[in-house]
Amino acid sequence: MGLEQYVIWSEIDSLIELLSNFILKSKKEFSSISTLSRGGLIPSRLLADYLGIEKIFVDEKIISSNSIFVDDIFDSGKTFDKIISISEDPSKLLYVTLFARRGKKFPPQLIYGKETDNDAYVVFPWDKIEFEMSQKK
Repeated sequence: MGLEQYVIWSEIDSLIELLSNFILKSKKEFSSISTLSRGGLIPSRLLADYLGIEKIFVDEKIISSNSIFVDDIFDSGKTFDKIISISEDPSKLLYVTLFARRGKKFPPQLIYGKETDNDAYVVFPWDKIEFEMSQKK
C-alpha cells in the first residue's frame, strides 16, 4: 500500500463548520448547492444543513451562478476545470472543498477547509471501503 491519510468524522465536522462560517460571513446568498455524485455528496449535505440550504443538485449539466459547488478535495484540478466550464458565470462560482492538495495552484473561486499535510491519498469515511477494496486488487 502507498501513503494514505485517513480523515475522521470529527475533522469533517470541524471543517464543515469552518467553511460554513466563512460562507456566512461573506454575506453572499446562495439558493442551492451543486455537487458530483461521488466525493461531494456527503459534504454537500452537511454544508447544506449548516447554511440552511434545502436544494442539492447532483451531476448537473449547468451550474447556476447562485449555487455553491462542493467537493471533498481539490486535487489535480480536473474536476474544477470541468465545473468551471459548465458554470453559468465562472466569476461568481464558489468552489468549496474540505481539503486542497498542498503545492497546487489554487483558483480564486476555491474555498477550502485545510491543505493536505503531504502527498498522501486522502481517505474519507465515505470512501474507506472503496479505497480498501481497490488496494486488494
